[in-house]
Amino acid sequence: MTAVSPLAPGRFPALGPIAGVRLAAFACGIRYTDRDDLVLAELTPGSAIAGVFTRSLTAGAPVLWCRDCLPGGKVRGIVVNSGNSNVFTGQAGKELVEQTAATAARLLGCDPQQIFISSTGVIGEPPPADKIIGALPQIVPRLSADGWEAAAHAILTTDTFPKGATATAEIDGVEVRISGFAKGSGMIAPDMATMLAYVFTDAALPRAVLQPLLVAAADRSFNCMTVDGDTSTSDTVLLCATQQAGHRPVAGPGDRRLRNFRRALDAVMVDLAQQVARDGEGAQKFVTIEVTGAATSRAARRIGLTIGNSPLVKTALSAGDPNWGRIVMAVGRAGEKIDPDRLAISIGGLPILANGGPVPGYNETPVAEHMKGRDIKIAVDVGFARGKATVWTCDLTHGYIDINASYRS
Repeated sequence: MTAVSPLAPGRFPALGPIAGVRLAAFACGIRYTDRDDLVLAELTPGSAIAGVFTRSLTAGAPVLWCRDCLPGGKVRGIVVNSGNSNVFTGQAGKELVEQTAATAARLLGCDPQQIFISSTGVIGEPPPADKIIGALPQIVPRLSADGWEAAAHAILTTDTFPKGATATAEIDGVEVRISGFAKGSGMIAPDMATMLAYVFTDAALPRAVLQPLLVAAADRSFNCMTVDGDTSTSDTVLLCATQQAGHRPVAGPGDRRLRNFRRALDAVMVDLAQQVARDGEGAQKFVTIEVTGAATSRAARRIGLTIGNSPLVKTALSAGDPNWGRIVMAVGRAGEKIDPDRLAISIGGLPILANGGPVPGYNETPVAEHMKGRDIKIAVDVGFARGKATVWTCDLTHGYIDINASYRS
């Protein structure tokens, strides 16, 4: 693991126990030495699950397995390994997924279809089936309600820090807890990176409620974040509910009693998404892009992501160069409706462009000073309608090249 990102939080958050969830990590030597690389999460019987996955047409065997299992709506275990993505590994990769599910199911006493599997790491290398299958019986005795940080560490690849988040909410006056952890640093442009995220709650919510809640929350969080514009073959976000909270049943995702829960779920997932952007490979600056005045919120997000994915914009951010022409270029390239005569741009709250032209008397010095910092804020109003979105990204440094040029060595 490289030096911790300068944008990392001060510490991993305290994730208290969630009724019905136990986790453990184990070192089975898939790719790394002297560190855990396998995670098992055990869920109490009756737990419900929702999921969103990469839409890549080269998705890996674990993603395909999870897609097939998801309609069942129940989960007893989640197995995650780092160091090998089990993507394009042929029949051996498919057999490993099936064997992993069968072994974990036997150990946890459930149907294999209630075991969900994720893998992250190098694409195209045969996975070490013996190491993964052989480790499962050894990891079960380690299961603990306090295994959050160890699990978050074990799923890392090029990440420099573990990512966790937690929040509480109320349903019918009953407190429920939401906690999760994620990994991601490069190949990050979620489309629902090598991004994985696992969120757990003790709320009593069935899959029919969880799935639309997760889709909406992912759209407002992970799908508004990018590091390098590349979508992984392994992207997976799972939301599990253990049914242990004592509130009354919730029949549908539109139930007004879920308002507080939705806010808390959004908070957890936005926190995790921002941490992924802060851990972008080689990143030195965290960038928030606010787009307003677009035709729709989806159009605003596309404009924001186009700005956030532009190598020209990202290298200017790295250099602290307030070259707003690159932002104008990216806005136009997004292909969404704008009013050029009303286009406005500001950086760090300092107006640069207004009414389609430079602000009279524009002074670049304070803008350049803002861009020397770690947290950069860009605001763009395209002047067409009322659609808005916020996107998170990072700068592009030579560190990104160094990490990826040596990734397999």
